[in-house]
Amino acid sequence: MKQIISLIIFLLVSQTNFSQNISVEKSIYNIQSGVLGIWINNETKITNTIALKTEIGLDAGVFGGEIHGENSGLFLAPVINIEPRWYYNINQRNLKNKNTANNSANFLTTTLSYHPDWFVIGQSNTLNVHNQLSINPKWGIRRNIGKSNFNYEVGFGVGYKITFQKQYGYEDSKDVIYDLHLRVGYKL
Repeated sequence: MKQIISLIIFLLVSQTNFSQNISVEKSIYNIQSGVLGIWINNETKITNTIALKTEIGLDAGVFGGEIHGENSGLFLAPVINIEPRWYYNINQRNLKNKNTANNSANFLTTTLSYHPDWFVIGQSNTLNVHNQLSINPKWGIRRNIGKSNFNYEVGFGVGYKITFQKQYGYEDSKDVIYDLHLRVGYKL
C-alpha cells in the first residue's frame, strides 16, 4: 500500500513539474541601438505570453542627394512606439531547456508608431519631419547573448503610414512601409 501511495505522489509531482508554464518577465527596461536609431523601452507583463512594449527613441534617416539639389546626410528624429507582443513560443523554449530570461522567444506584434514634428538632429538647419502615424504588423525574435544582460532582436513587417502635411500646404500622404528590425540592447 505504501508503494502505491508513493507512486501516486511521485506521478502527481512529476505531472505538476511538466505542466508548469513559464511567463514573460513582469517588467523589464532596455536600451537598444541599431543601424537606424537608438531607443529606450519597457516591457510590462499582461498575460503569461503577452507583454506591452512602450518605447521612446530617435529614428535615423537619410536626406538630400541630387534629387533635392542639396548635400546628403543623416538625421535623427523622435519616435514613440507602443506594441503588444505575443511571445508565442516561450513555453516551448522552456520545455527544451532553452534560455527564456528577458523574454527570449519569438514574437508577433503590431507596432503603433508616432513621429512628432518636434525637432530634428542633423547636418541641415532646414530639415523637418512631418507628423507621421504608422501601424506595422511584424514577426520577430529576441535572444539573450550568452548569460549576460545583452540581447538582440531581429524582425520584419509590412505596414501602413500616414504623413500629416496639410499644415505645410500639401495633401496628407499614405504609404506602404517595410520594417526591417535589427537591434542590439542591454537590459537595465
